[in-house]
Amino acid sequence: MEKQKSLFLSKLEENQDKLYRLCSIYSDNDEDSKDLFQEVLVQIWKSMSSFKGNSSIGTWMFRIALNVCLRFKSKYTKNQNRFIRLDSMTIFNIGSKIVNESNDEKLIALRKCIKKLNDGDKAIVALYLEELTYREISDILGLSENHIAVKIKRIKSKLFNCINEIL
Repeated sequence: MEKQKSLFLSKLEENQDKLYRLCSIYSDNDEDSKDLFQEVLVQIWKSMSSFKGNSSIGTWMFRIALNVCLRFKSKYTKNQNRFIRLDSMTIFNIGSKIVNESNDEKLIALRKCIKKLNDGDKAIVALYLEELTYREISDILGLSENHIAVKIKRIKSKLFNCINEIL
């Protein structure tokens, strides 16, 4: 249990910013992003014992986070009072490194455009923006690397057009 806790905390420290940004893409405001991030952490913690090492733990965490993000809204609205407390462990500095980038006009436009994408495209672009390789993205989403490459090219074009319309 102690080894599992240590692994969880170390990998969370490495990936928390990326996981939070993924949550922010699938939520409408900061409060929803924080709630979604909390749900992602709970699900990762609950699943730690099932990690088999077939992929990197970062890829595994992203897969869980993406699944949680894709089903969070409907589940959250139905079960708003269902939360699991993590009182047994202390997690320091969650969100402390999350940079307030909201003043950048281009970044704001990019976020607006990403939110307009369908869930599948959002997932691909979110993982791509976190600098995951095509291989890692394909492992997380269960698609071929070639399919990911084609989708990224199309998504870039959609985002470019959308940003030009906004700016």
